[in-house]
Parts: sequence; structure tokens; C-alpha cells
Amino acid sequence: MQRRIRSALITLLAALLAAGCASGPYQLMPTPRLYQLPGGRPVFDRALVGVRQGGEPDLDLLYLTDRAPQSDPEGLLPYGQLRARHIAFGSAQVRVGPGLDWEALREQSRLAQRTREVDLELGKVRELGAFPEEPYRIAGREGDVILRDPSDLARHVEAKAALQAEVQRRLAQAPRREVLLYVHGFNETFASAAYTAADLCYFLGREPVCAFFTWPASSSGNFLTSYTTTTESAEFAVEHLKKAIRMLGTTPGVERVQILAHSRGTALTLRALAALEAEAVVAGEDPRRLYKIDNLVLLSPDVDIDVAGQEITSLVSDPDLPAPRGSLRLLLNGRFTVYTSPEDRALAVSQILFRSRERVGQLRPEDVPDRIQRYYEAIGHTDLISYEGKRTDLFGHSYFTSNPQVSSDLIELLRYGKGPGDPGRDLIKTGRVTWRFPVEQDRP
Repeated sequence: MQRRIRSALITLLAALLAAGCASGPYQLMPTPRLYQLPGGRPVFDRALVGVRQGGEPDLDLLYLTDRAPQSDPEGLLPYGQLRARHIAFGSAQVRVGPGLDWEALREQSRLAQRTREVDLELGKVRELGAFPEEPYRIAGREGDVILRDPSDLARHVEAKAALQAEVQRRLAQAPRREVLLYVHGFNETFASAAYTAADLCYFLGREPVCAFFTWPASSSGNFLTSYTTTTESAEFAVEHLKKAIRMLGTTPGVERVQILAHSRGTALTLRALAALEAEAVVAGEDPRRLYKIDNLVLLSPDVDIDVAGQEITSLVSDPDLPAPRGSLRLLLNGRFTVYTSPEDRALAVSQILFRSRERVGQLRPEDVPDRIQRYYEAIGHTDLISYEGKRTDLFGHSYFTSNPQVSSDLIELLRYGKGPGDPGRDLIKTGRVTWRFPVEQDRP
């Protein structure tokens, strides 16, 4: 009986997911609560708008990808669902509210209920560079030393210099010397990843250099097969994401890197960061100074709770790892924040498919034992924040953009540097490191 119920649930949600892919034009995410009139903060700085007045209010995003170029001549997107054995990067234009000028856009982006639709459309996509095909060729051996091919090395150095030069060019035009990097999850295309990155960039006031890492997540075909393919593609992308973060963080002029990962993208992000942290520790470097990662935010994490815990605590639990003076340094300059929701339907399916004890993105504060809370309290700057209200999107999986209460909290963290409990972050403390959003019964 239980097996039939599970089978029916998977079939139903698979159908819903498939239907969700065929939606119409993408709308700009709802206005976060902190911006809503009356009395809300301005979305854009007046000086920034003044400089751009008269120009198109489009967003120019930096992308990094290991998706293979679209081979279908009738394909509408530049990159598809197949894997590329290299990293490419470039510029992706997202058109905002075609037909709306700056003033109309400012007005609509402060309304809780908009009077006009604000569409997002994918515009021109330009690939600016690509790294060599992997594995890089070997020129030969000298004893026990393997020598890389000089031409591949030269191409790598050239591509890295071009990428970092592009980041510096964007930094020179940005109000903040920081990079926002968004890593998407399952069932995403190049375009849908760009739209979510554009949502976040737009309501962060267009202040950072906005970038997204898009990997070959499957977005078509049989749901179960597609999800299995995506899981292995996420593992395939770990090394590429690791290199991307390293190159962004070590770009001269970058002061901070903010990393946001959603759904299945959280699994590959945790693995990439664990590898970077180990690199720094073994080299005797301070990872905070080296990579300049400020905040790490996991949104609806589609990862098993035990696997996530192992990725986060692996260095602490490995005292045999060579580390100067046996000490460990923190990876982040800012906070480690995890947003969860027990109402997340997509993660309910994932839990069944993996036969997982629990997915991180479904955790309630009471699900986190006191000994675990004490552990993360000792590390510091760690917050698990649970949203337990009504679903604001079909699956309750994208509440960080669809729910104005949650998106407002995220912006207070990233744009204004506020911790939980600070004015503007309307959260209820439930444990040493756990919080929840207030719901209707909490209000007088």
C-alpha cells in the first residue's frame, strides 16, 4: 500500500514538474517586502538610475558554463543539456520589461500588486572565451614528473586572463567591488538560470557584478531518468565550479564573492567549496583571504542531511590532514545560511527517489538536535532558517524568489549585511542556530 502511494506521488509530481517547464513568459519575481510601498526602501540608487537614464534597463550577466553548445540549428538557446569537457564564459543579456522605461520600472518594482506586467526575456548571448578541452594533454614525463602540454597551458592562461579581465571591466562599472554567483538546480535551462540570476541581481539594486554558473542539468524527457542524469551531471560539474570560484575570488579588485546555490546545485557547491578549503589548508593559506567568499547561502538544498554534514565538517574530522600548526581557518568571511521549508514538494520526491533519511531543505528547527546546534554555534555565523507558511509557487521549491517575505530577508542579508534578529529581518529564534519566519498565528 505504501509503495503504491509513493508511486502515485512520484507520478503526480513528475507530471506537475513537466507541466511547469512549459510555462509562458517569465515574470520578474514579486517585489520583496522591504521595497514595498508605502515606506519601503528604494530598489535603485538615484545616482545609478541617473547615470543609466535614457538607456535600456536590461541586465548584462556574466555566465560560466560546462554545458555543451546547442547543436540543434533550430535550438533557441546557445547551450543545451549535454556536457562539455571545458568551461566557457561570456555575456548573457536579460531584457527587463520590454516597453517600460526606467521610471515605470521603478514604480512597478515597488508595488506589492503590480499594475503592469514586467517580463524577462533572454537577449543576446556572447561567448567571450573558453578553456581547453579536458583532460589537458600531456607532453611527456621527466622521471616521476608529468609535464602538461605547453600549448594547452598557454590557452588556459589566456582564457583565465580574459575571464578575469572581463570581471575587472564589470567591477569598474559596478557600485560594489563584489561578485554575486548563482548556481542553479535541477530542471533548469540556460535561460531559466539566467532569469533567476537576473531576479536576484535586479532586487540587489544591480550593485554587484552578477554572474551565474550553469551546468548541464536535464530539463526534458522522462522525469525519473532526467533526475538521475542530473545527479551525475552535478558530480561532473564539481571541478568546473571549483575552478570558476577560484578564478573569480582571485581576480584582482574583487573584494567579496557572494555564493547562492539552489536545490541540486547546493550539492555540487558544497563539494566544490570543500575541495577549495582543503587546497588552502594544505597550502598553508587562509581560505578567507584567498577566495574572498563572504556569504554562502543554500536555498532549498536538495542534498541528504548526512552527506551535507560530511561535506561541511570533513576537515574538522580529519586531523591527519597536513595543516600548519594543526589549526583550521574558516572558509567564509560572512555567514553560512540555509533556507528550508517542510512544505517543499520537490524535495519530498527527491527524498523518495534517493531513499534519503532527510533532505536538508525540508528541515524544521526542531529536527536539528541540540548537539548539532552546539557544534555550529561553536563555528559561528551559521543560521538555519525555516519557512513554514503557505506555498507561493507550485511546488514550494522557489520561495526565495516567489515569497516576498523570504526574498526580503535574503536581500537584508546580502545587500545590507544584517544578521538574523537585526531590525528588518523578521525572524523568530528557535534554537542556538535555528530560526523561523513568523506565520499568521504569530501575529497579534
